[in-house]
Amino acid sequence: MEENSDKKFSNQHYPQFSQIAVDMGFVTKEQLKEAIDEQIADDVANNPRRLIGEIFFDKGWMTHQQILIVTTVLNKRLKKQE
Repeated sequence: MEENSDKKFSNQHYPQFSQIAVDMGFVTKEQLKEAIDEQIADDVANNPRRLIGEIFFDKGWMTHQQILIVTTVLNKRLKKQE
């Protein structure tokens, strides 16, 4: 996937990823808000945009396994929508 496609996918699906992560208890709403604030700060500083799951992992709030679980749930939901 090229960078623009990655950004489009991220913008379209990260709210769902985030909601699933919160619903499953992997992160709190406060952690989600902090991660979104970091994304906004990156955008303002013209830094590369990190995926919300990347921020969760970098902060130590989610493991690779938890990210995989959320991604699997998200993919199943997306397939149902097709």
